[in-house]
Amino acid sequence: MLVSAKKIQFGFSLIELMIAVSLLGILTALAMPSYRNWIQNTMIRNAAESIQNGLQKARMEAVKHNANVQFVLGANSAWSVGCVTVTADCPDPIEQRAAKEGSSTNISATATPAGATTIIFTNLGTVSPSPPAATVPFTQLDIDNSTLSAADSRNLRITLTANGSVRMCDPDSSLSTDDPRKC
Repeated sequence: MLVSAKKIQFGFSLIELMIAVSLLGILTALAMPSYRNWIQNTMIRNAAESIQNGLQKARMEAVKHNANVQFVLGANSAWSVGCVTVTADCPDPIEQRAAKEGSSTNISATATPAGATTIIFTNLGTVSPSPPAATVPFTQLDIDNSTLSAADSRNLRITLTANGSVRMCDPDSSLSTDDPRKC
């Protein structure tokens, strides 16, 4: 009895491979705008978290050094923390971040009241009511990305109370009132 042996082939044919590559290209083209928005919104979150951490660092250093420590907000989410009165135990700067470290120059941090850029924490961790130049300290910062439209942007807000508590929240009005992220 004669049995014919067939060769079994494994793998893809060229046509199947071309179809898979073209489908991958179409899906990538459809996903790119969403991916771009996600990256830009991630930059907003990075900048907001960096500023929030800087404020908490300044408060902690004020208590640690038993001295007044200032947080100075720079352009495009840059910041620095340093002692108001510089000593060997309390330097200036203690820590600083440039806007390009984890963020972008497209990110803006708008203070309320307008123009306020300095917060001084006392040795008890509270906000000093009268920073240098007799300006009022800011109570909130709105973090935004200038490259995104208002509909695509997920802005964040950092609030600061007189007792020194720092909170990051979402100012989006579409969030329900019982959502803990809402401002």
